[in-house]
Amino acid sequence: MKRIAILFSLLILFNACREDLNESTTPRNIFESLWTILDEKYCFFDVKNVDWDKIHDQYAPRVDSVRSSDSLFTILGEMICELRDGHVNLYSSQDIARYWKWFEDYPANYDENLIRIYLGSDYKISSGLQYKLLNDKVGYITYQDFSSSISDAGLDYIFDYFKDSPGIIIDVRNNSGGDLSNVYQFASRFTEKKIICNYIKHKTGPGHNDFSKPFAIYLEPSSHTRYTKTVVILTNRMCFSATNAFVSVMRQLPHVTIIGDRTGGGGGFPFSSMLTNGWGVRFSSCPTYDANMVLMEEGIDPDISVSLSQTSAQSGIDDIIEAARSYIKNNQ
Repeated sequence: MKRIAILFSLLILFNACREDLNESTTPRNIFESLWTILDEKYCFFDVKNVDWDKIHDQYAPRVDSVRSSDSLFTILGEMICELRDGHVNLYSSQDIARYWKWFEDYPANYDENLIRIYLGSDYKISSGLQYKLLNDKVGYITYQDFSSSISDAGLDYIFDYFKDSPGIIIDVRNNSGGDLSNVYQFASRFTEKKIICNYIKHKTGPGHNDFSKPFAIYLEPSSHTRYTKTVVILTNRMCFSATNAFVSVMRQLPHVTIIGDRTGGGGGFPFSSMLTNGWGVRFSSCPTYDANMVLMEEGIDPDISVSLSQTSAQSGIDDIIEAARSYIKNNQ
């Protein structure tokens, strides 16, 4: 776990840094400040195939003609969306510029009403986890936010509760991320040996390709109850950031299968800077890779692709949950 502790220390250190490139708050200088911060610190220009110099020349004339703060914010928001990255945001007191097409342009493959049907009203709750035994004794857990803390005591109870089930479903659809410590705490319950979770690089200079060598982040087995029966993870495009990392770790384990749709990605650690007028900018600065050194930014394909049909949904059936139940029954 020392690698993880070092990583979090680096994140805190980098996140505490702020960029004040020019004390002037004219629209052009605010624009140049934002463009330069991203030019020197953003990590996915090549992955996204973005010509950042061309973007500069495209947006600079528009900035020179603005007459209001709102107009400037709109233009700069459009510029950062050229990066097509859900981790890139511009913050002001009145709005947050964001890029959401990483999930908006894809089928949802999720229906909250169906989850309520499967859970019923007698499900159990432990921190952010909602869980129950389905009528075929398959365990079902839905975890909708990795920002919701999970406790070792709660996980011990859950795995004891599911001890006689043939397998469990962990539904992380529509979970757009959160705290990586929860990812590792949860994932450590499913491995019997120390494994490499991911690899990470960090920027070493202002060039677009100035990166350190990759270093490994390890996951060690929990000293608490571990679950080694069949596990199925349900995914959709809204699985982003920390959830994307969770899927990348879990898919390495031999008793774990991913069913659903490709995840949304979000494989860069986000850091923050501040512009001279007080607006904040968040951006991906450290690229992360899976255990096979495959970049995770563009998402992770499921082992078994299943979509949610409207016909089934109208009948109260979630095709993705049902596919997971069938898989578990066939792999007891």
